[in-house]
Amino acid sequence: MTKAKNVHEYIAQQRAAIAGNPECGTSHYNLAVALLGLQQYDEAEKELKEAIYCSPNLAEGYVQLGGICLQQGDLDGCMAYNQQAIKVRAGFAEGWGNIGFVHLQKGEVDEAIHALRKAITFNVNFLQAYATLANAYLMKGLINESIEANLKTLELEPGFAVAHNNLAIAYLEQNKHDLAIEHFDKAVELGYAVAPEMLKEVEPYRDKAD
Repeated sequence: MTKAKNVHEYIAQQRAAIAGNPECGTSHYNLAVALLGLQQYDEAEKELKEAIYCSPNLAEGYVQLGGICLQQGDLDGCMAYNQQAIKVRAGFAEGWGNIGFVHLQKGEVDEAIHALRKAITFNVNFLQAYATLANAYLMKGLINESIEANLKTLELEPGFAVAHNNLAIAYLEQNKHDLAIEHFDKAVELGYAVAPEMLKEVEPYRDKAD
């Protein structure tokens, strides 16, 4: 198959592949991902369901279906699909990461931490899992652990603004105002909307930090 010049040509190629082999789960999955890129969610969902019907162990398909649920605000649906993903592939880091994210959205912090630790066990460079885990630790009051997870996030991606913001909040909890200021400023520089009350809290310490 020649390389597609654009997404529409790619979609045409996948449809042709499916016409030639309707039971190829990978072609249905590839088509679905392309449709998601065009925000054609209903058709993408149909193709993803066809993909996992053809290839029941296609963990990526379940995760993508979970993503559609999340986009629709259906946390339970997102959770169910990601649980299915790790059922068919126990070490699938993305599934564990999404499960952790959903638990955190539901305020189930302990469950979130458990799932996110699993995610980074299976993928030690899972940026989003470290960032979400840092947030979960912060919510739990585990400040040192939150700092450690945020620092790992920034080791993987120094320009990750959310991690700078959350790291600053954690340092503020430890009264390390100079470090809090440094990371709040970096988050702002990277375009993150730091809460005004946080900036106001560190303002008196700016002269001392200089």
